[in-house]
Amino acid sequence: MAAAAAVEAVEGQERLVEVEPSAVVEERRPGGEEKTFRPYDLEQVLLLSPVLSDWLPEGHLAHFVSDLVESGALDLSAIYDSYEEERGYPPYDPRLMVKLLLYGYANAVVSSRKLERATYEDVAVRMLCADQHPDYRSIARFRKRHLEALGGLFVQALRLCRQASLVGLGALALDGTKLRANASRHKAMSYERMVKAETQLEAEIAAIRANVRALLEEAEAVDAAEDERFGPDRRGDELPEELRRREQRLERIREAKQALEAEAAEHERARRAELKAEGKKPRRPPNGRDPFKPKPGAQRNFTDPESRIMKTADGAFHQCYSGQAVVDSTAQVIVAAELSHEAPDARQLEPALDQLADNLEAIGVELPAGTTLAADAGYFSEDNVRITTERGLDPHIATGRFKHSEPPPAPRGPIPKNATPKQRMARKLKTKNGRAVYSRRKAIVEPVFGQIDTVQNGRKLLLRGKQAAREQWRFTCAVHNLLKLHRAGGLALIDQAPQARTGVDGAPESARKAAGPILRRAAQSARRWLTATCDAPMPMLPPPLVTDPRS
Repeated sequence: MAAAAAVEAVEGQERLVEVEPSAVVEERRPGGEEKTFRPYDLEQVLLLSPVLSDWLPEGHLAHFVSDLVESGALDLSAIYDSYEEERGYPPYDPRLMVKLLLYGYANAVVSSRKLERATYEDVAVRMLCADQHPDYRSIARFRKRHLEALGGLFVQALRLCRQASLVGLGALALDGTKLRANASRHKAMSYERMVKAETQLEAEIAAIRANVRALLEEAEAVDAAEDERFGPDRRGDELPEELRRREQRLERIREAKQALEAEAAEHERARRAELKAEGKKPRRPPNGRDPFKPKPGAQRNFTDPESRIMKTADGAFHQCYSGQAVVDSTAQVIVAAELSHEAPDARQLEPALDQLADNLEAIGVELPAGTTLAADAGYFSEDNVRITTERGLDPHIATGRFKHSEPPPAPRGPIPKNATPKQRMARKLKTKNGRAVYSRRKAIVEPVFGQIDTVQNGRKLLLRGKQAAREQWRFTCAVHNLLKLHRAGGLALIDQAPQARTGVDGAPESARKAAGPILRRAAQSARRWLTATCDAPMPMLPPPLVTDPRS
């Protein structure tokens, strides 16, 4: 009986996949053997509307991104609170837009136009957007409007990584990377050139104004000649286009020149205040230059004035910002991300540690005693060693370049009483424990920049201005941390009691999170039941992707 039932079941399955003879593709082989392929029909109509979540396998990054938002693991209240007006056309759901940006930044798709194209061409993006297609203007406006809230997701991502035991705070490493600004270095001008261009433009404008004045006097005397010269629709006293262009250029140069002068004066005042606090007198600059004036080579960019020309790893010079990151050794999770427009790293240590303290306080974690901080020689100064120690960290900051040879012998005997802080730090890094701590620096922080560059394309900034660039850098680092969480196991790693938070539709978030897999399994069961009860085969693949109707 069992054998007969098995045969009947097999025959039943064969009947399920029977197709019309016209749908069978035959291949003639040399021996005359015929080969039957599986049915393939691009015009096949689905008997059951597809469940979007079934388009991708379990464990896909898109499911993780969706669960982050739908479960309430990422709090979007700062975005929702900004929509107070009930008037106007309904905007796209912030959940959709945040999912789109998170998934795009995780896959090196950051351009708003490329993100819009992905809503048509990428199955994962279509699933996250529920088959909606926000245009690139809507994406760009949403990102610009909620830039601060998107940057604030960094702390939330850090909290999730901490709850998943991916942040141990035993050993930290600090380093910086150059982030390409959205500006060309050819749109920059030095202070010396500004002074010359200002004088030249003033002379050219004066000459043009003199010619215009002569023409106007002549035009007032001869009305007929005025119409012939200026046209019947013009008064005749408008500024020529050539003059307007020069005046606009002169105005921009003057603004950039004044900004450079203000920066130089502020820097000199701060320098003198620091020297006065140390009981020292300021030295006179060489060549009798006014210390409150910019150096002749000081430059300012007209496209992104807050960016600076910096030397990148390839030896070239570009308009850049300096991105700083403090990375934890447990799983290469970024615990602090800061941005500056100054190339030297030494001044960036204190702001990075300030943000580290703020982030740990925000997630309710205290820095353990004995936590080490490793940094390269660019961060060394006596003040930085003191600041790091005062923050409860054990500094391991290089005092110079290390030779790639046999390590020097460990120092013996007591530390000399008259040793300077630099000598003490150099001696500390020569010890067995000091070498072990510092040798891990590269393995902790430098792979993070490589991953952000290659996987996320995160070293190229789209937004202009220091504040906008900072929030974009923090959002990029938040996506990096979420990718670490996804690869480690996702939200299943987080051991926390269910919280009765309420979603935007009024349903408890814990119930929404639990219902997701159940609904997917129920939909799959329904498909299998319909397949077994229908005579026609049911394709399980998603419908063919449509092309962009505007293309």
